[in-house]
Amino acid sequence: MFEKLGGVCAGLAGIAGFAYSTAFVIYLHNASRNAVYVDSILLVLGGLVGVAAFVAIYGRVRGTDDGFALLGLLLAFAGAYGSMTHGAYDLANLIKPPVLLAGDVPSSTDPRGLGTFALTGIAVLIASFLVLRGAPLPRGLAWLGLVAGALLVFVYVGRLVILNPHDTALHTAAVISGFVVNPVWFLWLGWELWRGRATT
Repeated sequence: MFEKLGGVCAGLAGIAGFAYSTAFVIYLHNASRNAVYVDSILLVLGGLVGVAAFVAIYGRVRGTDDGFALLGLLLAFAGAYGSMTHGAYDLANLIKPPVLLAGDVPSSTDPRGLGTFALTGIAVLIASFLVLRGAPLPRGLAWLGLVAGALLVFVYVGRLVILNPHDTALHTAAVISGFVVNPVWFLWLGWELWRGRATT
């Protein structure tokens, strides 16, 4: 039963990721306050459903290498927590703006997306590696996961050192990641978990 719940949550995580990317693009073009509200809420919800999805993945991959599977689960949890606290921090400042708040200061709970992008990306990479080692999920999902994880880590590094979201390389990676690769990976994972069949 939990795999089916994890499958639903993985699908919701894919939808939330796509919606987050859409709202973020809207914000970049017209600085809409409503888009920031939506982004913040989606970060919280996406992190929450992501936890259930990664627990379900752990159930599938732990038989291949329990140590790596546990490491991936812990990193996924840390990433989800970073995403949720980042969204909650932004939401708290939107609902009741503080007297002084510098707009260019990184989030104190998830600086430049350390959890949202980097830790989650590494967790996806570990899960994909274990699927390629023989865990019961499609190998195609694993190859797509390697691309998804690498893009997430790249987006974090880009946000850390480039900063400018309009930079061509960073913008391209973020668009491919947020609108295509990550949503497809989570939706595909959700479908596999919902079916409940062990695919070798």
